[in-house]
Amino acid sequence: MSQLFQVRDTPLLGLRVLERSPALDERGFLERLYELGELDPLIGEIRIAQINRSRTTKRGTVRGLHYQAPPDAEAKLVTCLRGEVFDVAVDVRNRSPTFLQWHGELLSEGEHSTLVIPAGFAHGFQTLSDKSELLYLHSAPHVPSSEGAINPQDPRIAISWPEPISLMSTRDASQPMLTDRYRGLTL
Repeated sequence: MSQLFQVRDTPLLGLRVLERSPALDERGFLERLYELGELDPLIGEIRIAQINRSRTTKRGTVRGLHYQAPPDAEAKLVTCLRGEVFDVAVDVRNRSPTFLQWHGELLSEGEHSTLVIPAGFAHGFQTLSDKSELLYLHSAPHVPSSEGAINPQDPRIAISWPEPISLMSTRDASQPMLTDRYRGLTL
């Protein structure tokens, strides 16, 4: 890694935080969010296939927990461009030692960090400010037939959301709770 990027591991195998070092001057800053080749030690052979931006206008909103199943499983690089979010990844890899464990990171426009989420993780977040915006770099295009989701309030996962949930889509809120038969993804 160059001096532009530092990597911090999380308790979940493969889930990492990329910390950027912006170049600052009197005009503001410039920071590199992604560079082909430079990030290979962190993301391996992942190539960016889709880039999305989301805006969430109400504090306390939860989006997720979403993933794509093989053969369309995807890795994501998630960066907060505006506001502040509690970003969560849940390991749904069925043979992982951290299966169904979650990890949350505070991402904000001032923190200069990216959550690097490997394939086999569900992803979601809660906004901690009004008008939060995220930028997602995906390793695979969206394939509706491969979509999967976990209810963000599933007691088996037991995510400690930092604030009461103020808003959630009908789709996310209506996801069934996991049963003992849930086996996760085989990658």
